[in-house]
This record gives sequence, structure tokens and C-alpha cells, in this order.
Amino acid sequence: MTSPARKHYQRATAAQAAGAADPRAAQGGEQYELHAAALWEARRTLKGIKSIEAKVAKKRELLPEFEAYVAGVLEGGKGAQDDVLMTVMLWRLDVGDLEGGIEVAEYALRHGLDTPDRFERDTASIVAEQVAEEALARLETPYEDSERGRTAAANDAADLVMHLSRAEALTRDADMHDQIRAKLHKALGYAYRGSLSLEESLEHLRRALQLNDRAGVKKDIEKLERELKQQQNAGDQATA
Repeated sequence: MTSPARKHYQRATAAQAAGAADPRAAQGGEQYELHAAALWEARRTLKGIKSIEAKVAKKRELLPEFEAYVAGVLEGGKGAQDDVLMTVMLWRLDVGDLEGGIEVAEYALRHGLDTPDRFERDTASIVAEQVAEEALARLETPYEDSERGRTAAANDAADLVMHLSRAEALTRDADMHDQIRAKLHKALGYAYRGSLSLEESLEHLRRALQLNDRAGVKKDIEKLERELKQQQNAGDQATA
């Protein structure tokens, strides 16, 4: 385990090197080289694991090794291309750390950083799709049928709304396939529904359908429209 003093040194020297780097070039410096070597070893380890579930668990185990370096780059960086930073972003999203992944994504998209060459998709598309897929998977997780379970589900959905909204704002102006953007709006629609914000849910589900008529949200839209109409009728009767 890395000591606090060592982590502080890694963060400070990474911030210094990132601040001094030419934003038009690739990141360099002692800490970058050390972490790039550690990343190469980590990827070699992952390559030997067949199970996706086991790969995710291993990434979760490996990620703390890069925390101080990433914090330093985010603190002092000026946008030099950094494959270590970008790989950590992808791994954080892979393991479900939406907050940590989006934290790096904000820096990466602000400075126009590319994903490493082995990834075929652009940064904005990867962020939008992985955040959406993680949110959709969580929203499908069943909760106990009780007041406590329903409260937990609503709270988790509200957290997902926050992460998804950040991802949507970050990638709003990016050029990407409509199907990916539709998936992000679908996830937002379901998260808003889970947090009991039905009008916002309907808005995002309609946008998902507009972008992709195979998004799988038509029945949900119809159901929400009925629920909102019933609420409106009940409100009109109450004020009559």
C-alpha cells in the first residue's frame, strides 16, 4: 500500500509535470512514465483474465494505484494527451464509479483529449454510452417491496439523475451516433421516473424515441402520459 507521503509526492510531481507539459503534445515526466509502466503491467494482467466480472473486480483493485497521479493531473494539467489518465477514466466507468469517471471526463472533454489508440470510439461517445449503460443496469436492480426499499430506490434514482445530467451536459454538443444519445436520454427518463419526476421522465423518453425509434420506450411513454393525465384530472377535480 502506498504511504500518504508517497501519494502526496506523486500528486504534487504529477501536477507540476502536467502544468509544464505542452498541451499540443503527449504528457511526459517521471510520474507519467512510472504510471504508464504500471498500467502496461496491469493491462497484461487483465489480458490473462477471461471473465468480464473478474476483469472488473481486478480493475477495481488496481485503480487506487493511479489515484494520486490522476488527482495531480486534474489539479495542474493544461490538456496534454495522457493515455494513463484516459485509461483510468474508462476503468472508473467500467467498475461503476460514475462520479470518478465523469470527473476525468470533464477534464478530457474540456481539453479535447482522445481515448488511447486501441479504443475505436471517441471520448464523448464512450462517456455517454458507458454512463447510460451503468445507470440502466442499476435501475433494473430489484429492491425489497417495502417503504424502506422504495425510498432507497428513489434516492438511488436521484443520484443517477445527477450523474446522467452531468454526462448529458458534457456531451450535448458532441457529434455522436443518435442511438448512443438516445440511450443516454432513455437512462435519464428512467432515472427521473424512479425519482418520481414524471414530467421530466416523459420529456427524456420522448427525446430518446425521437433519436431512435427502436429505443424501446414507446410503452413507457404511453404509460407515463396516462399517469400524468390522471394526475391532472385529479387536480382539476380537487380544485373544482
